[in-house]
Amino acid sequence: MGWAVEELAGIELGDKRLEKRSVLLLERFMDKPQASIPMACRGWAETNGAYRFLGNDQVEWRDILAPHVTCTLKRMDGNPVVLCLQDTTELDFNGRQAEGLGPLSYEAQRGLYLHATYAVTPGRTPLGVLDAWMWGRERKDGEGNRPGIKESLRWTEGYERIAEYAAERPEVRFVSVGDRENDIAGFMRRAHELGTPADWLIRARHNRKLAETEDETGAEREIERLWDVVGQGESLGQVVFDLPPRKGHPGRRVAQELYLRRVRLPLPKGGELEVTALWAREEHPPAGEKPVSWKLLTNRVAETLEQAAELVDWYRCRWEIEIFFNVFKNGCRVEALQLSKLPRIENALAFYLIVAWRINYLVRLGRACPDVDCEVVFDQEEWRAAYLVARKPIPDTPPKLNEVIRVVASFGGFLGRKGDGEPGVKSLWQGLQRVMDFATGIRAAKEAVSCV
Repeated sequence: MGWAVEELAGIELGDKRLEKRSVLLLERFMDKPQASIPMACRGWAETNGAYRFLGNDQVEWRDILAPHVTCTLKRMDGNPVVLCLQDTTELDFNGRQAEGLGPLSYEAQRGLYLHATYAVTPGRTPLGVLDAWMWGRERKDGEGNRPGIKESLRWTEGYERIAEYAAERPEVRFVSVGDRENDIAGFMRRAHELGTPADWLIRARHNRKLAETEDETGAEREIERLWDVVGQGESLGQVVFDLPPRKGHPGRRVAQELYLRRVRLPLPKGGELEVTALWAREEHPPAGEKPVSWKLLTNRVAETLEQAAELVDWYRCRWEIEIFFNVFKNGCRVEALQLSKLPRIENALAFYLIVAWRINYLVRLGRACPDVDCEVVFDQEEWRAAYLVARKPIPDTPPKLNEVIRVVASFGGFLGRKGDGEPGVKSLWQGLQRVMDFATGIRAAKEAVSCV
């Protein structure tokens, strides 16, 4: 697959053989994202080579991911705004004996944490992984304290990396988007210190105190709370959108009233910061449904309904990193990896971060650009294999991308009925494995014929 060569172009591992092996592994893991490493590889020689690569002290997971980050930045070209979604997820390797794993939410659990920055357009086209941190926690000491780096710093470090990229690409507006874990005064202070080269938008967790003000007589007023003040104002207007179905909840229409205010927040180490506070509040949810209410903070100045609605749209895109983690953990089954040391696990995870992005990208590309030639994504053997296995007439010319994606997804359970909409990531990752198996057979048959 040419895409793997392009995605890892410029990889520097200090050995051409290792660099060639990295491309092969990325191809194999993409062909069978849910398979174990031996099942993804073709034969013992490839399997042995894969384990030797992952265990090579010369190979570091950041070097594997680096060329993908470069490609991600290139895909930003032409986009005036890029949303950089930050989030942390647990990877549960409980029961594994791998060296370097640490406790998770419970001390008895063993695994590691991944904090990623995932870039998407406001139209939700996945651009790739911009940054990642992986670590195993230290166990708590006798006093209940956990040694090691303060994990909340990952959000600030992620923003610092985004700021570096923003300085290199002034024509693109970078926006760091985070959930309630990102509501950290130190994060906002650091962004302010850097001159806010990238915007930030976070969902608030705290009802913070506002900076003290004086009344007309010069006396200090009673300290007010952020969301108490914002909620007292008048609605700027309303936004309406469709909430997709989620586990245990059907999809439904949501109408939110928008309450907006520019406020000053005191900082812990002195000084204050001016921010925009936006409360998007569903006031009349259907009976039995929990209201959808988001309290958002941003450095951006927003004064109109259109500007406020844009912020809500950007925050709604944060769900894309949840989809990304779902593909990464369940579509690629990374928690089933059987590797003996943390560096080996990290090397494998670097490949699967790229694979998870690629699967999401194919799904979104099939929806956004349904009429492009399928050979932009699929080799001839691959799309022909899909039609052959589906027992459909094989077109004389390459079909449209969306048509091929729907055929591939049919092997993963997508029925393609009138009301089914477009395929999702789960049906695609399951279908890809079957199609790639048959494509391999077609290639092998061609090679056998050519040798006769």
